[in-house]
Amino acid sequence: MRLFAIAALAAAVLPGGAAWAGDAEAGARVFRTQCGACHVVEAGKNRVGPSMFGIVGRVSGTVEGFRYSAANRDAKLTWTPEVLDKYLVNPRETIPGTTMAYVGLKNATQRADLIAYLETLK
Repeated sequence: MRLFAIAALAAAVLPGGAAWAGDAEAGARVFRTQCGACHVVEAGKNRVGPSMFGIVGRVSGTVEGFRYSAANRDAKLTWTPEVLDKYLVNPRETIPGTTMAYVGLKNATQRADLIAYLETLK
């Protein structure tokens, strides 16, 4: 029984597990430095990129009033933590043809923190 509990805990905190162990406060800092030049977190506001408000659980290419590339609009990805993690590593590999210029966030801890922050934007 104890081994089962340890395995369940590991699944909950490791990337690809049932939950993300990121630090939302640290993720807010990552957002400001890595994403904030192009994205905002307020609903209904867009910049060069679409608003990130409510991104977790949203389907790609669906923010009202934002003009998406055909690649993003047609990808029909649901932005789950797992999909966001993959996308944030290399957006152009995940959605070929995207116009997002960001080359990716290679640091797994920063990605987990960022995703934890994005999950708070509801």
